[in-house]
Amino acid sequence: MRILLLGEYSNVHATLARGLRVLGHDVTVASNGDFWKDYPRDIDLSRKPGKWGGISLMARLHRILPHLRGFDIVQLINPVFVELKAERLFSIYHQLRRNNRCMVLGGFGMDWYWVHTCVNDKPLRYSDFNIGQQLRTNPEALSERADWLNTEKGRLNQVIAQDCDGIVTGLYEYWACYHPVFPQKAVFIPFPIEVPKSIQMDESEKLRVFIGINESRNAYKGTDLMLSAAKEVLQRHPDMMELRVARSVPFEQYQKMMDGSDAILDQLYSYTPSMNPLLAMSKGIICIGGGEPENYEILSERELRPIVNVGPDRGSVVTALEHLVTHPEEVRKLRRDSITYVRRHHEFVSVAKRYEDFYKVLVKG
Repeated sequence: MRILLLGEYSNVHATLARGLRVLGHDVTVASNGDFWKDYPRDIDLSRKPGKWGGISLMARLHRILPHLRGFDIVQLINPVFVELKAERLFSIYHQLRRNNRCMVLGGFGMDWYWVHTCVNDKPLRYSDFNIGQQLRTNPEALSERADWLNTEKGRLNQVIAQDCDGIVTGLYEYWACYHPVFPQKAVFIPFPIEVPKSIQMDESEKLRVFIGINESRNAYKGTDLMLSAAKEVLQRHPDMMELRVARSVPFEQYQKMMDGSDAILDQLYSYTPSMNPLLAMSKGIICIGGGEPENYEILSERELRPIVNVGPDRGSVVTALEHLVTHPEEVRKLRRDSITYVRRHHEFVSVAKRYEDFYKVLVKG
């Protein structure tokens, strides 16, 4: 099949492309590299700042679009698949629709269905937008609500979701928002991870904890509370713990800073590990974050429980870290189980095979 993966989120499309190529498909990735993370792509769609950056990107797209035709599958990372206003993306989507066989929408992150469902229906006990029945009011959550609800971006998402041939979701949370509305169209396929062939797990007298901070989404993702909790535990046990912090660095630098850690703190309000903690787990680094029962259930995982699950509050992170610091005998098993878990559910060629099967059904119509 000829496949176009349009847009990027945390290396999902770049990794999926490698898996699909192993299976023999002709794959093109067109994206902005997910901003400063700078993931690999075949066609660069990054935008320079300001009004002229938008005009330049539009001009480049108009030159490229005539060549983006004849694909069996065009998969969008998000309804906003290029850094342009939603008003401009309607016509680009329809042009892609006319000139290619099947359109697939990714449910991989921030969009109208995620915001609307968490704000109004609240199917999750907690999320980026709610804790129980209480809506979160931090500036980032309010900003995302204003950005997606009753806006052209929200309408674009609904138009594409209604029109496209299939919707693929990468985490339980997004499946829970899309599947009730599109039971015949929405599927869950785990995120793809390129697992290292050999992993050396050196041991240390200290628990080496890593946290990546995205300065623009710190409170929204809960890394502010996680960092504060880690600093408290470090202060209590300076001889038993080491803390490494990466702040808004490119992906290659992020990986190097993460390597050699024992545990990663990631996303306080998540039910499931996303791409970065999964990558860490593939290297034998324990994820302290989202490991709710629903995560294991959707994967049909009945044996492994490698994720140190925390609730949506600072105290649960302190408790989890304190336990790991004071029970070093548990660390090695959790690290080994983390590798097994990612190999079992997220190995990039196996995940690509699931995409291949999904695409074949769509192409057959």
